[in-house]
Amino acid sequence: MTQTPTAHTTPAQEQARAQFTVPAQHPMVTVLGSGDSLLRVIERAFPAADIHVRGNEISAVGDPADVALISRVFDEMMLVLRTGQPMTEDAVERSIAMLKASENGTSDGPETPAQVLTQNILSSRGRTIRPKTLNQKRYVDAIDKHTIVFGIGPAGTGKTYLAMAKAVQALQSKQVNRIILTRPAVEAGERLGFLPGTLYEKIDPYLRPLYDALHDMLDPDSIPRLMAAGTIEVAPLAYMRGRTLNDAFIILDEAQNTSPEQMKMFLTRLGFDSKIVITGDVTQVDLPDGTKSGLRQVQEILDGVEDVHFSWLSSHDVVRHKLVGRIVDAYEKYDSSHGTQNGMQKSRGKSGHKGK
Repeated sequence: MTQTPTAHTTPAQEQARAQFTVPAQHPMVTVLGSGDSLLRVIERAFPAADIHVRGNEISAVGDPADVALISRVFDEMMLVLRTGQPMTEDAVERSIAMLKASENGTSDGPETPAQVLTQNILSSRGRTIRPKTLNQKRYVDAIDKHTIVFGIGPAGTGKTYLAMAKAVQALQSKQVNRIILTRPAVEAGERLGFLPGTLYEKIDPYLRPLYDALHDMLDPDSIPRLMAAGTIEVAPLAYMRGRTLNDAFIILDEAQNTSPEQMKMFLTRLGFDSKIVITGDVTQVDLPDGTKSGLRQVQEILDGVEDVHFSWLSSHDVVRHKLVGRIVDAYEKYDSSHGTQNGMQKSRGKSGHKGK
């Protein structure tokens, strides 16, 4: 892509013009989107600029700052397209948000949209798992660099899914010999004793999300074989007590529902050549009233400890339906203005949590 910026002064204001030439090997539909859907995303983000397309030429006229950002958006899109990865409306929106944050000085790192969107974690069953936001990329990078990583953020931010992808990647590359997935068996005030069936039938619903993620990343036919061999283990947190976990990639999901004692027990299971990722959402604690969340407390205890990293994700990192991010923001705004937590008065003795 070539860019030819020019500028001219009008009585009203100074405007700039930039022109882009899309290389012939890239069909315009990959740049503009089906029905110009990608172009519409850019036009909505820069309503004061005029963007025109003729053949494989794209021009933009408007405020110099807007035109410069539009130029960068198309440059980043071309870098992604050259890898063979298609652009989506969501990817364009996130690219624009990252570039605007960088321009406004609110971004705290040098990463570019193309670097975020083209980082492959795992390819499986015809699809590739990649981070979709800057914080997700930093979370994935932290898992590579640190022995213990906490991924803390609201629902839909990919905390568990990305950790699972890194675990499968580590197993396939023989960095570890097994994957251990665990969750505390406490959800929404329910108790196992009130559920029908055997112990395993009672526990299974709490572990089902972990199985679902595994099925996205591995051949479903291979999962029973790997579990029978002990290469993959999915178990309640209580089953970790008394063990030393060597040569393993261990994920503790829904960690906000651990007590401080359970969190300490789990962390001290770490053995040689192992890695731990702990994920949770401190705004959705299902523990009985008066029970402190181990995930909240551990942030104070392990803050600054070498080789332990806390990754914070926010509503901006939600990769589910767009409405999920708005719902998360609405709840945070309500709780902030009413001094509540999840719409209810905060219990005494529960500590707050750090920013995301």
